[in-house]
Amino acid sequence: MKSQKTYPKAYSVEFFPPKSAESAAKLRETCAELAPLKPCFASVTFGAGGSTQERTFETVREIKQTTGIDVAPHLSCIGSAKANIRQILDNYKSQSIRHLVALRGDMPSGMREAGEFRHANELVEFIRGETGDHFFIEVAAYPEFHPQALNAEADLRNFKRKVQAGADAAITQYFYNADAYFRFMDACEKMGLDLPIVPGIMPITNYVQLARFSDACGAEIPRWIRKRLEAYGEDVKSLRAFGLDVVSDLCRTLLDGGAPGLHFYTMNQAGPTTSIWHNLGIQSKPV
Repeated sequence: MKSQKTYPKAYSVEFFPPKSAESAAKLRETCAELAPLKPCFASVTFGAGGSTQERTFETVREIKQTTGIDVAPHLSCIGSAKANIRQILDNYKSQSIRHLVALRGDMPSGMREAGEFRHANELVEFIRGETGDHFFIEVAAYPEFHPQALNAEADLRNFKRKVQAGADAAITQYFYNADAYFRFMDACEKMGLDLPIVPGIMPITNYVQLARFSDACGAEIPRWIRKRLEAYGEDVKSLRAFGLDVVSDLCRTLLDGGAPGLHFYTMNQAGPTTSIWHNLGIQSKPV
């Protein structure tokens, strides 16, 4: 069953902070290539712990200052103290950033205690308590359910808690089964949740990398797609052409079914996202 709710379409992209001067230069090129598409915003991932956080801050500043794209920094709370999160919020407020992606995040290596936050709903509640309505807050959603969830119902209840804590919208983990998204939307509607839930889209360019990511995050690669990708072997050109068709068709199905936009996990590459964008004929306008 397809989603019945309608929202203005919003198209966005995600980057991760570069780890070297070379990858930083590559990200600048990617941002320059994607900027003409006018995505509604660019999210920037965030890791718990010193240098990773600093790279996030630097990437956020550079994108905001050089591209004109609205930036939505990720903010993960696991292993963090309230004082640290408060300082980060003040930092972003001073840069006139008004959009965040609030996540639980993963426990840093070697850390045994979760810190002052255990779940993303606690972070959302804290942000609201500290800053009121200053930030538009996105949270994560899992149509195929979080890999650490006890069961599907528990995962839905966790999502509801994030919404009730003050989330404005959600971005899903990537998936390749449109029915999973539509059934998730139906379940949210039955729980009385009324907010845009934007599908996360992962272009297919590298089977080995995709399989590793998917196994780690619980995203299912349908058997027919997996077998086709395996069969291409070292034929990268054919694999990417097939991946472009599969993901473009998925996006069309989602949009036709009422999805309120798409969020592209770019992997800091412009080409795959641009190709899908053009295939879909997206005319994006900033919101």
